[in-house]
Amino acid sequence: MAAAGKWKLYDSAKKYLGDGTFDMDNASLGLKCALFLSTSNCNTLTHDVYGDLTNEHATASGYTQLGQALTSETWVDSSGTVTFDCDNVVWTASAGSIVARFAVLYIDATVNTVVKPLMAVCLLDTAPADKTATDGNTFTITMNASGVFTVSGATSD
Repeated sequence: MAAAGKWKLYDSAKKYLGDGTFDMDNASLGLKCALFLSTSNCNTLTHDVYGDLTNEHATASGYTQLGQALTSETWVDSSGTVTFDCDNVVWTASAGSIVARFAVLYIDATVNTVVKPLMAVCLLDTAPADKTATDGNTFTITMNASGVFTVSGATSD
C-alpha cells in the first residue's frame, strides 16, 4: 500500500483551473492516475502534458501504461474552499511486481487543444525508496482522508 504524499499541482494546472480550461464539474473529464519510476522527470512542475513525462511503469505485471481512471470523483465547496477527492486507486500485481515512486493525475483527453494535460503529482512515500507490490498483492494509492487537494483563495471586502 502506498500512502499518497501531498499532491502538487503542475504549474499549468493552476492556470487551467483558474481560466476555466478544466471544467471540473464535467463528470466525463477523464481523470486518470499513472505510476512513474524514480528515474522519471514527472516531479518537475513545469511540465504541461502527459507526453512530456518520462519513465512510466511499463505495461506489465498487472499495470497498463496510461494508468487507470479515477472513480467517485467529487468536488465539494465549503465556505469558499473547494476540495477534490476520489476513491483509492488499486492495481493487482500479476506475474511480477509493480514498482513506482510517483503517481500522476492527468486528463486523458484533449481539453481546449491541450493534449492530455497534467493535473498533479505526488511522491508515494517520504522515505527514499520505491513502493512495490509483488505478484498477487495490490498496489494501492491511499488518498488522504481530507481529500486529494483543495483550492482556496482570500477574499476582499
